[in-house]
Amino acid sequence: MKQAMGIRFIQNGPIMYFEKSETNYQVADKVIVKQGAYDEFGEVVIASVACQEGDILQSANLIQRKATAKDLLRHVETTRDAAEALQLAKQEARRLKMDMKMIGSIYSFDRQKLTFLFSAPKRIDFRAFVRELATVFRVRIELRQIGARDESKYLGGIGPCGRPLCCSTFLADFFPVSIRMAKNQGLSLNNAKLSGLCGRLLCCLEYENDMYEALKKTMPDYGTTIETPEGKGKVVGLDILAQIITVTLFKERKTVQYAWEELAPTAT
Repeated sequence: MKQAMGIRFIQNGPIMYFEKSETNYQVADKVIVKQGAYDEFGEVVIASVACQEGDILQSANLIQRKATAKDLLRHVETTRDAAEALQLAKQEARRLKMDMKMIGSIYSFDRQKLTFLFSAPKRIDFRAFVRELATVFRVRIELRQIGARDESKYLGGIGPCGRPLCCSTFLADFFPVSIRMAKNQGLSLNNAKLSGLCGRLLCCLEYENDMYEALKKTMPDYGTTIETPEGKGKVVGLDILAQIITVTLFKERKTVQYAWEELAPTAT
């Protein structure tokens, strides 16, 4: 089975996979890699991983070398210049009244290409903007539109839980998150804490969803009539994780709670 190595080129960005190099690169090694017509500065984030049959890997020959002290200094300077370029691009966007939010900027290591990340509420024609930027910076300009979740992943931040964002620390890919996942966990649907910094539903709603769905199948649904030690009643509340069921009794018109494991044998 082939071995691959993973390299990341953009802050919190996607991992690109390459054939395992004969050079023994380690995690956190900085490398210079040929990407298309440009040299890029990257960081090894996966030193070795088995790849599946049919996985498409980039050639190890594209990894030119481990970054030298001179390369590291140049990268620092390039990163600083890219930050300054972002401020100039923001000014130009305001001047041209572009309905877009400039988020980040990345110079290629050889400084032949300058990429700007932006978000916008809709598709926009930015050809005139690109021409103006090319005149200012005299390099190839690329504009890359990203969504709200990618913006938070790139910029990072602190979530409602008080911890660094999952997407900017360990999540490699996004997955669908639905309001049904919040319902499964008995969370208030009007709770502002259900949304992350991106304004979308929290990714962590998916983490325990399979467990909640499995446990929920073992318990009666809301509105179900069940038998209890105190008579028949209607299910009005479920604490799925604690396996506690809340029932309103028909005769006494009172609400009582039971541990489901005690109630289950006689409930149906």
